[in-house]
Amino acid sequence: MTPRFLSTFLLALAASATAKWIVPGARWYDTAGELVNAHAGCVTVDRETGKFFLFGEYKVEGQVEGGGISVYSSQDLATWEREGMALEPVEGHPYISPEHIIQRPKVVYSEGTGKYHMWWHADNSTYGWLLQGFAQADNITGPYSFVDATLPLGNWSQDFGLFTDYKDGKSYALYSNGDRKEARDVYITRYNDDITELDEVVHRFDKYDLEAPTILQTDKSYYALMSHKTGYRPNNVVAFRADSLSGPWSQPFIVSPLNTRTFNSQSGFSLRINGTKQTTYLYLGDQWDSNSLWESRYIWLPIAIDEEKKSLEVVWHDIYDLNMYGNPPPPLMYSRYRYINGNVNSETGDWTPIEGTTYLPTANTTTTHTTGSAYLQEASFASTGKILTSIAGNHSTVTFTNITGTGKSQWISFYYQNTDDMGFGDQPGGTPDRVGGAWQLRRIASVSVNGGEVQSLYQRDTHKGIVLSAPLKVELKEGGGNVVTVGGLWNGFDVKAADLDRLVVYPPEED
Repeated sequence: MTPRFLSTFLLALAASATAKWIVPGARWYDTAGELVNAHAGCVTVDRETGKFFLFGEYKVEGQVEGGGISVYSSQDLATWEREGMALEPVEGHPYISPEHIIQRPKVVYSEGTGKYHMWWHADNSTYGWLLQGFAQADNITGPYSFVDATLPLGNWSQDFGLFTDYKDGKSYALYSNGDRKEARDVYITRYNDDITELDEVVHRFDKYDLEAPTILQTDKSYYALMSHKTGYRPNNVVAFRADSLSGPWSQPFIVSPLNTRTFNSQSGFSLRINGTKQTTYLYLGDQWDSNSLWESRYIWLPIAIDEEKKSLEVVWHDIYDLNMYGNPPPPLMYSRYRYINGNVNSETGDWTPIEGTTYLPTANTTTTHTTGSAYLQEASFASTGKILTSIAGNHSTVTFTNITGTGKSQWISFYYQNTDDMGFGDQPGGTPDRVGGAWQLRRIASVSVNGGEVQSLYQRDTHKGIVLSAPLKVELKEGGGNVVTVGGLWNGFDVKAADLDRLVVYPPEED
């Protein structure tokens, strides 16, 4: 029997039914206006209807784990509707109670059983079990019924992934085997044809001490992406390359610019989109927020692959548009091996970065005003050789004026440097570079447009000398003269915003 793990791309911001752009790091909303709450999961396609479904961890505010698995549906790969809980926690259950770990779900259709199978990392609250959970359902949205939680071939299993080879249709479990010193490996293990249990270990990445594995397949190569073990703190994701799943595999190499920590994300899933114009590869990462896991963001980005150089790079864009196909999508024509995990056909398969207008902190293109202690400081790495710093509270602010708007909602990317190295260096607890340092992961800026309501802008750690961007959707009046003011917060003491390098204002999304 040949499984068809029907999977494809894309969780885009769906604040309106026509949203089509991908905005990494933004708040993504469903059709009801609620935050999309499906982390570290997968996207798959229903074999009967052709609709797309997103599965992921449902994070409950104030609770670290045990929220269950949520599911969302889409007709156009951009507008997502919540379908409810695919796997609901059960009070008192030995493996899926609210006190237990239910992480990194993957869903695959089994032709042998005629059911949809869900696999995940199942554990107790101290990560002492290291099991793989298995549930199944007749319908893709579930509800899924618990079947078992087992050690894979008697081994431990922590972070979990699932890959299906589009050439032969075989499915594989990907998993790290824990943090104990006798573990620290990552396994590729083949399922049986029905995807009900594991048959054979195909390869073991020995003692690299990595996790969050995912595999991307090209016509010539396999690329395995994994993160280092830093909990919910981001790090530099690495990739391995091989001609076959059994290896030999290359040495690991970093997939994004050093010290960006993979744009503050962790690997989780990867996709291949076959188009008439080109084949596009996507990195689907999670930007975890350990202060409020339930509103962690999503970093989904194009992947550039050079088969001659045997290289892979995750490429940053503030906003991009993936040209999948029309709305609604055409009927899916199923044939052997056509729709496999992370391998989906589309009309074009190409993607287009959205161009914006840049506003620098100089008088050349816009006027910049500072108040209080905020000022332009020399910075050789900045766009103009200087960067706006000491932005704090509501008394030390930076104002960009003469910004042109369209009278519609528009994205602004705030390019910034956060020098905390993942901790508030000027607050009690210090930074992780100090003994007893506290990991905060972010600063929070206040943003007001034309003197209106203040919005919060999360500015993740970037490392010293590294400039990244954070998106915010705002209402700009039509024409010039718009004013954007950036400050810090006041929580009984000044909370500093990150240093500002520039603003990029994007056009509104087309209806």
